[in-house]
Amino acid sequence: MKFRKILILLLVMSLWGGTMIFADSAAQKIRVIVNGSTLDDSGLIVDGKTYLPIRQIADTLQSLIVWDDEGKTATLFKPNVHMFLFQDDKKIFGNVTAGSKITFNVFAQIDNLTTDISGVKVSLFDPSGTETIIQSENEKTEKDNFWYKTNDITYTFNSPGKYVIRFFMKINPNDDWRVVSEKTITSK
Repeated sequence: MKFRKILILLLVMSLWGGTMIFADSAAQKIRVIVNGSTLDDSGLIVDGKTYLPIRQIADTLQSLIVWDDEGKTATLFKPNVHMFLFQDDKKIFGNVTAGSKITFNVFAQIDNLTTDISGVKVSLFDPSGTETIIQSENEKTEKDNFWYKTNDITYTFNSPGKYVIRFFMKINPNDDWRVVSEKTITSK
């Protein structure tokens, strides 16, 4: 009786192990690199088809993503967003001296927006990653192109390093903000 149980257990383990080996060989993990950055989640090749982590790709490409549960469709939207930083409404800048207190605004030209959005946000991130919201608006926009100018902000660039201005959009009011463009200010 004991021998029979051991034989059945060995048979089950062999079948399970063989299945796992087959499953692993049928689905190969691949490393995904987008614009020089390796994604945290790997892709898979199954039956000659490549499957990629779409949320991470959308984030890396600074795109918006819409999931249609009914149609089982994921759609990526990549608007062109060009940002300019104006000091005192006259002078374009990109580098500052550490300790400088500067009044500036962000002007953005958006085009190739092929989906409606429910809001935009512009934020400044200091070298430690702390966010300062420059301006945020929750308004439905149904335009394929528009200009957006923030109010003036006075900011002190206390420490040397990279400060990043990020332009965010969201498709639905309950969605998370998604970065669609960024501009770097270097403080020396």
